[in-house]
Amino acid sequence: MGFWEKLPRHFFCLAPLADVTDAAFRQIISKYSRHGEKDGGPDVFWTEFVSADGLASAQGREKLVIDLKYSENERPIVAQLFSSKPENMFKAAQLAKELGFDGIDINMGCPDRAIERQGTGAAHIKDPKVAQEVIRAAQEGAPGLPISVKTRTGYNVNQIETWVPLLLEMNIAALTIHARTRKEMSKVPAQWDTIKRAVEIRNESGKNTLIIGNGDVKDIADGIQKAEESGADGVMLGRAIFGNPWLFDRTRDIDSISLEEKLQVMVEHTKLFETLLGQYKNFSIMKKHYKAYVQGFEGARELRMKLMQSNSTQEVEEIVSNFKRE
Repeated sequence: MGFWEKLPRHFFCLAPLADVTDAAFRQIISKYSRHGEKDGGPDVFWTEFVSADGLASAQGREKLVIDLKYSENERPIVAQLFSSKPENMFKAAQLAKELGFDGIDINMGCPDRAIERQGTGAAHIKDPKVAQEVIRAAQEGAPGLPISVKTRTGYNVNQIETWVPLLLEMNIAALTIHARTRKEMSKVPAQWDTIKRAVEIRNESGKNTLIIGNGDVKDIADGIQKAEESGADGVMLGRAIFGNPWLFDRTRDIDSISLEEKLQVMVEHTKLFETLLGQYKNFSIMKKHYKAYVQGFEGARELRMKLMQSNSTQEVEEIVSNFKRE
């Protein structure tokens, strides 16, 4: 179980969001949600998901290893990997252990067609035999590290009754369930009654696997309520983090954050992105964050439009300075 058995009930996790929860944003979240080493903030950080197939080759590893960059103040930190090839998952798990991660999570829920065409992500739900082989490969590649899985309630229909037991058979440390099927995407409300049923199945199985609920969690208070009603051990928050690195700080509410502070943190976030990732990633990745930081105040639309045209930290700083002056 590793670090998982030391977590409080109910614990909170930061979801792995591609091109969102990168090393720069996680640093900002850690700074503004945590007070001291472990007070506040996410109880567990996840990296963005990374292709184990890519990491298994020397050329791919050189390109992708930046996505596994993390800092000590993010611990416990879990590397999320995806693949349908056990041999590549084995190699990627070895690398994750070498890099000092506290755990490995396997993505078995991503609905992206490009990911599914590789037989991974949500496609694993249709081929549980391969899913189990991939989990076993991660366990063998990183002995001593806890292995977890993030998935959905089913592919076209709810498959909790058959899918969850197959995953529990593998003695994984934790199972995160997005409370929708792959077909439902995010078009319908998350069905947290399926999380409750997954907890019951876990209890009936006698396994120690922790169940983490995911889907439509607005904030910490909402997460606590959903966890208490479903019996989930933990809660994962995803989209609510956009524009709100204070999300996991239980002492502050987003409505109490001044416009001055929001803009200051946005600029700080931009600088950190350029410093840590600028030579590896396109600056346009930051623009989805600008949409979230800049809303709900007079002049927001005009400021946002200018930020969407920016291409560097210097430009962002000038745009924000002019906005404040005006």
